[in-house]
Amino acid sequence: MKKKLIIVFTLSLITIATVYLVGIAAEYTPGQALKAGFIYDSPVGDYAWNYAHDQARLATAGVFPWLETAYVENVRETDVQTYIDQLVRQGCQVIFADSIAYQDGVLAAARRYPEVIFGLCNGFKNAPNVATYWITLDPLFYINGLMAGVLTETNKVGFVLPHPIPEIKRALIAFTRGVQEVNSEAVVDGRWTYEWYNPPAEKEATEALIGSGCDVIIHDMSSSTPVQVAGSQGIATFSHCSPMLDFAPDYVVSGHLVHYEVIYEDFLAKVYAGLYTSHNLEKVKYWWSMPQGGLELGGTYGVPINPLFEEEFKTAKVTDPVLGEMSIYDLIFTRLEQMADPQMAFCPFDGPLYDNQGNLRVPASIRLTKEEQEVLDWYPAGYIGPTP
Repeated sequence: MKKKLIIVFTLSLITIATVYLVGIAAEYTPGQALKAGFIYDSPVGDYAWNYAHDQARLATAGVFPWLETAYVENVRETDVQTYIDQLVRQGCQVIFADSIAYQDGVLAAARRYPEVIFGLCNGFKNAPNVATYWITLDPLFYINGLMAGVLTETNKVGFVLPHPIPEIKRALIAFTRGVQEVNSEAVVDGRWTYEWYNPPAEKEATEALIGSGCDVIIHDMSSSTPVQVAGSQGIATFSHCSPMLDFAPDYVVSGHLVHYEVIYEDFLAKVYAGLYTSHNLEKVKYWWSMPQGGLELGGTYGVPINPLFEEEFKTAKVTDPVLGEMSIYDLIFTRLEQMADPQMAFCPFDGPLYDNQGNLRVPASIRLTKEEQEVLDWYPAGYIGPTP
């Protein structure tokens, strides 16, 4: 009898707790003070992906006097719902989660908190109260590839990679295309860490690529480790998401810098105005990049190319079938202008594109659609690394 009472009492407490958590999430009233919570999958001090998102949070908070923000960092995929509960208890009416790994947890929490508004970065599943958003980095991976193709003397460029998902394969395809556009003899090798953030694994992968003959290194990881390792060995390298020039001033050639504040500001302004609610987000899918100001070329802000490397790009020449003969330096800035235009006169996913088995994947005069890019699952010609 006593055990039955204990079980009934425990179940009652769970029910009360569940009702309490759901009950404290009230629907946001437009024009009132707004609190937004941010969930990061690695430390803010990673100085790459999450650092960039937190800088965007701070920038956004500085724009809107009615906005208060909070964040939690280094949150594992399995713990995301616990931290969502914590942010809801703190009064967050909007919650952004910055990793696709959180997708299932965010969707489950969205069902429990139907009045809370969620934003899922790089997600592909929406709900009435879940929007998805993404700044695609592929245009500048392509530009960085142009530079890497000029700089390599061994004709072997290394790429430190996290997970073999469409997002990363797009970056690999765009980068490899850039490399081979200016150097048809060059190939791209890769090492997979199978994690977003693991500095020891990133160090090991970078050293393995250098040991295999790669004399230029790029990465898509959530730390600055590959840049620091490459720089310490005198290897040219590129920033990822955040400014990394100071980690290797003589070896960081350029990179890509993301400005997620352009999405956060747009999104939260629309919540404040009542345009976005917890009932109409099912088709809200940001897919922004250079035309919207979400992406900047450089190893640090305001420095598109490290001056130490500019002369080499100005000297090297290439013949483009449309643009004719020009320096790599001029090609870089011509492509930047084309990709910053809303019509995108050039895209890294314009055909013809072949995979690493010699199959034509994108015919000439065809451009992969956003929907096709979201499910892309092949490796490019010119890539010689592992293909998980």
